[in-house]
Amino acid sequence: MPTSKKRINISLPEDVENMIKILSSRDDVPQATKALHLIQLAIEIDEDELWNAMAEKRDTKKASFLSHKEAWK
Repeated sequence: MPTSKKRINISLPEDVENMIKILSSRDDVPQATKALHLIQLAIEIDEDELWNAMAEKRDTKKASFLSHKEAWK
């Protein structure tokens, strides 16, 4: 059956492969589903780190602030 999802081939180190097997068994899901979930979590973490880095650059003693009302005009 055709799928609209993009498929990729990746080579996993043995320890990563074993961990995906263990976690997928624990959660009673297919290995591909567990791998996708872990990739999605990693992307969220990476995105959070980028947003945090931007916020830290802006968070200075001379930073100006807007009121909530002004920010949503």
